[in-house]
Amino acid sequence: MAAYKDLVGQKITKVTSNPGEPKTGQMWYNSTVGKLRGIGVLEAWASSSALIEARSSGAGFGVSTAAVYAGGQTPPGPGSTNTFEYNGSGWSSGGALNTGRYELGGITAGTETAGLCFGGNTAPGWNGTAATEEYNGTAWTNSNNMATTVSFMGGSGIQTAAFSGGGRTPSSTNNSQEYDGTNWSNGNNINTTRQALVGLGTQTAGMVAGGELAAGGGSNSSETYDGTNWTAAPNLGTARYRLSGSGSDYTQGLVFGGRFNSPAADKAQTESFNGTSWTETADLATARQQLSGNRGSSSSAIAAGGLPPPASQTTDTEEFTKSTNVVTAAAWASSGALNTARWGGSTMGSQTAGLFAGGATPSTKLNNSEEYDGTSWTEGNNLNTARGLMAAGGNSTQTAGLAFAGTTTTTPDNPGVTNATEEYNGTSWTSVNNMNYSARNLGGAGTQTSAVSAGGVPVLATTGEYDGTNWTAGTSLPAGLQDNQGMTGDSQTAAFVAGGEGPPGARTTDTLEYNGTNWTAGGSLFTAVMQNGASGTLTAGLTFAGSTPAGAVTTTLGYDGTSWSTRPSMATARQYAHGAGTNVATFVAGGLGPPGGAITTTEDFTGETTSANITDFTTS
Repeated sequence: MAAYKDLVGQKITKVTSNPGEPKTGQMWYNSTVGKLRGIGVLEAWASSSALIEARSSGAGFGVSTAAVYAGGQTPPGPGSTNTFEYNGSGWSSGGALNTGRYELGGITAGTETAGLCFGGNTAPGWNGTAATEEYNGTAWTNSNNMATTVSFMGGSGIQTAAFSGGGRTPSSTNNSQEYDGTNWSNGNNINTTRQALVGLGTQTAGMVAGGELAAGGGSNSSETYDGTNWTAAPNLGTARYRLSGSGSDYTQGLVFGGRFNSPAADKAQTESFNGTSWTETADLATARQQLSGNRGSSSSAIAAGGLPPPASQTTDTEEFTKSTNVVTAAAWASSGALNTARWGGSTMGSQTAGLFAGGATPSTKLNNSEEYDGTSWTEGNNLNTARGLMAAGGNSTQTAGLAFAGTTTTTPDNPGVTNATEEYNGTSWTSVNNMNYSARNLGGAGTQTSAVSAGGVPVLATTGEYDGTNWTAGTSLPAGLQDNQGMTGDSQTAAFVAGGEGPPGARTTDTLEYNGTNWTAGGSLFTAVMQNGASGTLTAGLTFAGSTPAGAVTTTLGYDGTSWSTRPSMATARQYAHGAGTNVATFVAGGLGPPGGAITTTEDFTGETTSANITDFTTS
């Protein structure tokens, strides 16, 4: 037997604290706690960013950093044509299916850029379809129909070599079919007639597992497929149907979720297969049925959407990992409250060194400013001009801040609008040269020496640029915009504004990017919004909260310079959401919360993090 030193390349050392970046396989003796320690393997589900829309019975494929959810249903409507793409952090919109459908296999075939969707049901009752479509990462193209119309099948494979087993037609079937990239043909039947099962693996090394038996109730049986024949395989530990899974290789497959009728209950159980037997591993956080997975593995999987009790569609997404790291999902967390409830102020700085200046209450405009240390707010020195509905160079800092424009009156009339600009040095505010225009309800971005403003009441297209001394006119927006507080960027040559209210008074989904010379169109938001907040940079930004036609929201989205994707939602809905920081470390404070009162609530956003899973070992 090889010695530990020969395997790992070093001896077991005696230390007083754990190493900062331990290696896989490394062990050490921590003399402070008297424990032999090393890196242990951890299997766990972690919550991730929500689907853009609540869905069940959709199809999933791809890997965990490039996955797709296609189709699905929100009853009592017909099948959806929507496609969503997951980048490992959040969901964004993809190309629409040509045929809306649901009751699809929880996973289907292919990758994000070479995917396949087949069969399903188009509307309540039995309205089955044999339609087959191929996805290239952008758009769906119709291919030849399935040989037999079927839904709720177990399917897997790749775009040019897929299989389908079981399903409903509309009764449970033992039908099996193969796709060669052009045509479908019927194959040998599976051994157990069932529907709402899951498929794993490839066309010549595949598997189906679970499902609802023709007589009713969940099945625990699984069968393997060699491209010709189906053979009984080891049983699942938990019988269930309407389950999903992950596995481009069935010998490293995973199944999860589902339902069993006796007693009736949705399942959270997860089981992995090693080619010989099923082993129960970490449960889903939310028990659910009719969820969708992907073609990942027993070490990396996605569970999206579904029907958790009491059978209402969900946007929940969870990621499964088997690794030596502990993954902490991105999330918002409550923090210390502002000393003064307000909205429409200027925020800048970072999550651990932030600043909130000015703002409004129903009866007055404020000049006080507060500093944030990541935990609590402390009163600082006042602005020279009390005002609300103002803007800031959001990427300016607590010791080099910038606030500008706003309204000084307690009424919405424009005569109180100002162009006053002030700089903060960490102790006091100093009035500097005025903006090139007066405005309120505008957007601002950049730093104390390189800032940009845009829009404002009354639906202005004006842009201003600040170089640390003077304001000058920049290139006008393509159209007038107000209530566009969702603006951020690290300088006047790399900024964007998302949402806002444009003529004729409608909220917008537009994102406009500014390079210091021109405004150009960026990726569209999923929902029209105004009075939202923003933080980060042009290629790594966030927008959060705001006002939609349905009222104040908690929605958070991330921007990569091209497109938007979902992030975990805030706890408190608000409009005029004031925040600053980066796309992985942002604070948001104050605003107008439902039903419209000023709030003091502060929340911090932290992006996904990983850390070593340090485990204690014994010699027995």
